[in-house]
Amino acid sequence: MPANRCPNPNCEYFNRALPNNAKVCPWCSTPVGNVVAPTPQQPSQPLPSQQEPSQQPPSQQPPVQYQRPATDQPNYQVPQQVPVDHSTVYQQRVYYPPTPPVYTPPPQRAPLLKLIHTTGREFNLVGEGGYIGRRSQSPGIAPPEIDLTGIPSEGIISRRHARVDWDWSQNSYMIVDMSTNGIYLNNNPLTAGMQYRLLNGDSLRFGQDNLVNFTVYVV
Repeated sequence: MPANRCPNPNCEYFNRALPNNAKVCPWCSTPVGNVVAPTPQQPSQPLPSQQEPSQQPPSQQPPVQYQRPATDQPNYQVPQQVPVDHSTVYQQRVYYPPTPPVYTPPPQRAPLLKLIHTTGREFNLVGEGGYIGRRSQSPGIAPPEIDLTGIPSEGIISRRHARVDWDWSQNSYMIVDMSTNGIYLNNNPLTAGMQYRLLNGDSLRFGQDNLVNFTVYVV
């Protein structure tokens, strides 16, 4: 006669040999063989003080919950970074090619204007422009850039007899008559207020009596 076996797959005695006279599984109370499981009756509930954990069927015992031990807790602490001493860190030097010098042309300077009197006395223009005339006796009035005071017949010359300026567009000095006695350039009278070019070697005369004469030099 084959041995009885527990047909409950959830039982620990599943498919294990049971005693021949067993009608139910001693572990899960499942009927074995041709035995019909009796209708379970509600037993009288004993007092909580009378219940013992060992008397409860294994299937009714609460499952054991796993608790992680304190030593098994994960450590999420962020490691502290060691400060870097930048004084010891090598920094690669970047080489920049030298900037070539920018050529700056020297400032343009106007040539020197000289007026040579018939007595051999020279009068030079300092700068690129100024007045030709005589020094005023009144205090506080600046003398002209070309002061003809002291030459013979200086009374013919006005305080502001003429104005000369270097003209870069004409590449020459320009003279403007501002006098009352007039100016003659190469024996040609000048119109007051008009500009005329002064070239090297020109003859310049102040007044009509041919008393004050100069030779122009542009060097």
